[in-house]
Amino acid sequence: MPQMPPAGYRWTGETVIKRSRFIATVARADTEAEARAVIASVRAAYPDASHHCVAYLLGDGGTPTAHTSDDGEPSGTAGMPMLRVLQSAGLTNVVAVVTRHFGGVKLGAGGLTRAYGGCVADAVAVMPRVVRQVRQIWALQVPYADAGRVQEELLRDGMEVVGVNHDDTGVLLRLTIDGDVQAAVARAMRSAVEVVPDGVVEIEAPIEASSSGRRISQPV
Repeated sequence: MPQMPPAGYRWTGETVIKRSRFIATVARADTEAEARAVIASVRAAYPDASHHCVAYLLGDGGTPTAHTSDDGEPSGTAGMPMLRVLQSAGLTNVVAVVTRHFGGVKLGAGGLTRAYGGCVADAVAVMPRVVRQVRQIWALQVPYADAGRVQEELLRDGMEVVGVNHDDTGVLLRLTIDGDVQAAVARAMRSAVEVVPDGVVEIEAPIEASSSGRRISQPV
């Protein structure tokens, strides 16, 4: 299943190679409009840069959309190496922009390929990731007197509360968890209590960040 940065994620890092400044920006983008907005914001932030090279991958539910731009660098030396990093990392819904301030020393095709791909690899190596999951929702009725404590303990146990309703009998919690719901509820309620299915929900569940790649840049 494709992985992606968390919603709202944006990371910027910088490195210098033979006097050229390379500034990598990697962000979450769910649509081409969002990807274009990230690209435009980077261009606006560094208007005097020599190049703003781009790669993005979109679409986690069907045919992916891929786009690259070398923005004046020799063909195939920037956008495609950046895209290959995103693809090999199993990512989607992500846009990468590498901004270059030319330092006067030519890097050659191989040097450019390594520089642009390496900047994106650095960003991917430290990027938190999420994956979309469809989870069962469970309904749990809790007396008013216990509702605060129970909800707090469920959250500590890894539950996500997706809905809270109040009525004359207490609080109805709508819950989801990637694990044993009965055991978590029993711990919080201090006894075995019935939970019933109450629909499904799509969530973005965090996963461990990739340990691959090397980091040569620092956040700015």
